[in-house]
Amino acid sequence: MCAATNPNPPKASQGPPLPKVMSAAESNAAAASFARLTSRLDYLSAADLASVKSAYRYSDEAHLGQLRNSGEPYITHPIAVAAQCAEWKLDAQALMAALLHDAMEDCAVTKTDLIERFGSPVAELVDGLTKLEKLQFNTREENQAESFRKMLLAMARDVRVILIKLADRTHNMRTLSDAPRTKWARIASETLEIYAPIAHRLGLNQTYRELQDLSFRYLRPWRYAIVSKAVAKARGRRRDLIQKVQADLEATFERHGMTVRIYGREKSLYSIYHKMDEKNLSFAQVTDIYGFRVIVPGLIDCYTALGLLHQLYKPVPGKFKDHIAISKINGYQSLHTTLVGPSSINVEFQVRTEAMHLVAETGIAAHWLYKESPDESKANPDRLGSKWLQSLLDIGNETHDANEFWEHVKVDLFPDAVYVFTPKSRIMAMPRGATVVDFAYAIHSNVGDHAVAARVNNEQVPLRTEVQNGDVIEIITAKESYPNPAWMGFVRTARARSKIRQHLRSLAQDDSQNLGEKMLAQALRAEGIEHLPDEQGAMAGVWDKLLRFSGNRTRSDLLVEIGLGRRIASIVAKRLAKLLSDAGEKPNALLLTRERFMAGEAVAQGGVAIDGSENTSVRFATCCRPVPGDPILGYLGRGEGLTVHHRDCQVAVKLKNKDSERFIVVEWADEPVRTFETGIVVTVNNGKGVLAKVASALAAAEVDIIQINMADESPQGAVDLKFIIAVRDAQQLESALRNLRHTHVVLKAQRITNSN
Repeated sequence: MCAATNPNPPKASQGPPLPKVMSAAESNAAAASFARLTSRLDYLSAADLASVKSAYRYSDEAHLGQLRNSGEPYITHPIAVAAQCAEWKLDAQALMAALLHDAMEDCAVTKTDLIERFGSPVAELVDGLTKLEKLQFNTREENQAESFRKMLLAMARDVRVILIKLADRTHNMRTLSDAPRTKWARIASETLEIYAPIAHRLGLNQTYRELQDLSFRYLRPWRYAIVSKAVAKARGRRRDLIQKVQADLEATFERHGMTVRIYGREKSLYSIYHKMDEKNLSFAQVTDIYGFRVIVPGLIDCYTALGLLHQLYKPVPGKFKDHIAISKINGYQSLHTTLVGPSSINVEFQVRTEAMHLVAETGIAAHWLYKESPDESKANPDRLGSKWLQSLLDIGNETHDANEFWEHVKVDLFPDAVYVFTPKSRIMAMPRGATVVDFAYAIHSNVGDHAVAARVNNEQVPLRTEVQNGDVIEIITAKESYPNPAWMGFVRTARARSKIRQHLRSLAQDDSQNLGEKMLAQALRAEGIEHLPDEQGAMAGVWDKLLRFSGNRTRSDLLVEIGLGRRIASIVAKRLAKLLSDAGEKPNALLLTRERFMAGEAVAQGGVAIDGSENTSVRFATCCRPVPGDPILGYLGRGEGLTVHHRDCQVAVKLKNKDSERFIVVEWADEPVRTFETGIVVTVNNGKGVLAKVASALAAAEVDIIQINMADESPQGAVDLKFIIAVRDAQQLESALRNLRHTHVVLKAQRITNSN
């Protein structure tokens, strides 16, 4: 939105500013502009037209004295936005919101004022369009992300919000030359990266192309001028070709008694430049600058017309696409074919009905235009973007961070799709590059959460496999299976990313709570209290007082903060011990003495037994990779949970010197429940079959190989092989190293450590 400016701001000593009275010329210009708008509103009832006029008068008064950068009265901008909305035949409420869309932001009008004057629906639309400039944010990016989140969630509830916003952005881009040149790059980039893709996602192709070309013009003015001149020259050179093709088409369809509309289509300047840039082509190598659209009366006529075109000119193999049988995600339907025209020049043709053409140009806005064509009003709403809008609401409900929400939305903004099938022949559109896991989540979140394997075209494939056009995909699930964090590295869709993150966040919360409970219980033992008190019954009051002390809402929240290192377990334990003492539960002197004698001063944080079942709340440092049997210590990072280091790890030693109060006593449990990763380096005489012999020695020790790295050295002579292996404990690790040292090709084998 272009900020309103007043060229004569009052001085501070002059008191409140007086509204600037428009000149007669400015007043006449605004009135004439609104008169042009009302001439387009013949589809509204008299009552609706009166409401729109009332909104215009209110907006005119609110913006009185404000000028745009061009010097025109500011009201000309809301009128232009409303005029674009009228082109889409939006209803009276949307037109009123378009006229009022800057009132809350620029004119000190409140949402309550709008509700009282125009009703709640109009006020909600205007509020959805209003940026969050009244709130304080740390960065411009954070402000922008939260504003987009607000707008997009409002759009998901009512698509008229984004239609008005796109009309607003389109007019601002048309008049961007009046804005300060320093703003051109930022506004044009934002339009190209955000608003143009949203228009494309909603099928507003005419708006999409215009926003792209306008952004290109202000971002790359020199390139824009060159491409524009090249297209104009090519247009002149190919005029005869275009006229010849037009005449051939008209004669062919007339001969077969078909009534059609034929007109030329010219590729947009930005799409030409993008193709040249992406594929490293010269302008002469871009062959599809010009094409033709053939508009026919009915669906069957599309295929009849296609047959006639293929008889007239030879088709180019592999260049036919049927977007009618399988429409694009944004609702686009058309037959595409490329034919070898006169002078052996390739010409693209698009064949569609009037209704398809309407949707192709105006996308989801065609919902309102369909009201004038009852026979076409049965268009499938799924094709007009409603599924994507619903997915925005779902992601918004699951994602509370604005930047994360915006990251998800950007993933889904580009609808270049592949089409796949379920085993029951249900067709599904997926973004190009989507994987089997994305497909599973597209079916249902429960299917994605419990996916363990997949079959594509009856063949077993890994879950990271990218889906291709025409694939028949079957997902195999298991109730005991849950999302793998590694999936985040390859999933493509926002829905899958959001669902996986939601599960991992929930899992981390549970793990942190369990760790926090262990730490608090151990710290409380150091205070002479055997067990944590029950949350219910006589001790409920103790927990209430402890939560008031800590500032947490629930016991779970407090334990999570302890597990994440945001609170010191010993401090909470001391407070809890005092509250228990006040409630009549005295410390056990024998327990108090034994705990402090055994642990010494190191018990301050409370000790924890590690068995490998702690999942995300406990990490094992990759700098030293400790395994059961190693002497260890724990570092409680702020908000990171517990990291376990080898006691001799140099990283841990440095941390202890700087941050000793965050180290806690940790020890291995008697029976760890899984294997642990560690690193070894094996120096070998390089030669044929060496790696197989080393792997065989490790297998004999029942060790799993996780990763192998070979130093970039000469293939001749000695070479170091670095392995990450999984072992049960230090004893199994030593057995594996012993096996390696007894292998004749091995010169040396040792554990990787940073302690020396």
